[in-house]
Amino acid sequence: MHRPFFIDLRSLPDGGKDISGQELPAFFDLDPKDSIQAVSPLKYDLHVERDGSELLISGRLEATFSLECGACMERFDYHVDLADYNSEVEIAKDETINLTDTVREDTLLALPSYPRCDAGNVHPRQCPAEGRFEPELETTPDEPQSAGPGVWEALNKLN
Repeated sequence: MHRPFFIDLRSLPDGGKDISGQELPAFFDLDPKDSIQAVSPLKYDLHVERDGSELLISGRLEATFSLECGACMERFDYHVDLADYNSEVEIAKDETINLTDTVREDTLLALPSYPRCDAGNVHPRQCPAEGRFEPELETTPDEPQSAGPGVWEALNKLN
């Protein structure tokens, strides 16, 4: 069984070890109805080393995702490249530590919280919704002038 992110602390060398490879997009375990979908494998090149009561993980993680733009609702690709990835995991016992959730979550947390297609970094483009929902700031000459204090004056008289 292929389990690259399972680290057996009992057999971890003093200088740590390197792990590298790829995981299929299914690694991210995203719901098919989710607005975020992995479209490329996760590529990883990591060094794992014990430091006292912590396991230090450093290296690179990268994957491409399809996101839904928060403005125009169209899909666009966004590439996550954590070139200086670092993480620490506390060691409770000298057993096997599963880093799968740590790697998955850290990669997904690198995605924008409010995705916009004009911020896509794979095929940059201008969002088709840009400026569509902005209110008009200028008043037209046909607009009637305010009728006076109206409601506010009536409320002031209630005191």
